[in-house]
Amino acid sequence: MMERLKLILQYFQSNSESISNGICIVLALVSVKLYTSFDFNCPCLPQYNKLYSLGVIVVPPIILFFLGILVNRHTGVMIDEWIRPIGKRSKNPAVVKYLFSAMIQRALLAPMVWILVTLLDGKILICAFSVSVDPILFSGIPNNTGLDVIKIMAKVPCKEDIIFRNGSFHKAVSRYVRCYSQAVGWSILLFLIALGALGRLFKPCFEDHATFLQTRYWSNYLDMEQKLFDETCVLHARDFARTCIVQFFEDMRKNVEFCSPHPKIIEHFSVKGEIENQKRLYGITKQEEVDNLITKWYFSKPDLDVTKTTQRPRLCSRCMEKIEIL
Repeated sequence: MMERLKLILQYFQSNSESISNGICIVLALVSVKLYTSFDFNCPCLPQYNKLYSLGVIVVPPIILFFLGILVNRHTGVMIDEWIRPIGKRSKNPAVVKYLFSAMIQRALLAPMVWILVTLLDGKILICAFSVSVDPILFSGIPNNTGLDVIKIMAKVPCKEDIIFRNGSFHKAVSRYVRCYSQAVGWSILLFLIALGALGRLFKPCFEDHATFLQTRYWSNYLDMEQKLFDETCVLHARDFARTCIVQFFEDMRKNVEFCSPHPKIIEHFSVKGEIENQKRLYGITKQEEVDNLITKWYFSKPDLDVTKTTQRPRLCSRCMEKIEIL
């Protein structure tokens, strides 16, 4: 069991696409849990039943949809690629389209699960459409309550109401509407599965597979590039802050003679060899240089060409020995 769980975690941690899929699955499970734990109380009034039911069916899926967009990493990558200046790197509309499609598909999972669970359960549609049912189809309607037929039918979702002491009329109407609700839910589920299967089968017939692989590759590249840039910025910021703190303590030790730091602090921050080995400042040592570098990255990202690195001349062994001696 633990081995299977470990394999699942490794799969979801392998790349951002797997993480996005895992988050969408979690949102879908959360939507089911919310529906089962939420207490629906139909107003049982003709003018409010449909409004209440429409809010339950529509509002939570909208919230889940925008939440799915918010937690999807492809959203930020797509927006950055769409609004960035061209600079030295041209934009590929196919990549933006692919990221947008992947984002929408994942964001729609949780709302569709909510709607399907609502339809298969049937309570919301009983609240919404009990008024629309013809009472002549059923026997045992309570006709001695002094209420008109519309108000009686609106109270069908409230099974604890005193007018339904017999219970047969309420159960028959509820069963009738629930059957329709479940039929609609299963029909939608069948349609979605059939649509996905047909799309999977016939998509290679209408799309160049090589172009699709290229688009997917560069979409993954943009995601990985942004992630590595963020990680490099974090490392650089940490080393930059570390070097600034070291300089601050060294200056304080030199300038303030009457108050010297603790010996352990001096020992920790005075080991320059260790600091030089750990820092990755790449020659960028001033605030203006950092700001210019980040601005250049945004307005003019580097070309997608690594031949300069692969064709860099290697130093001979004698040169390496001289460098080690220095």
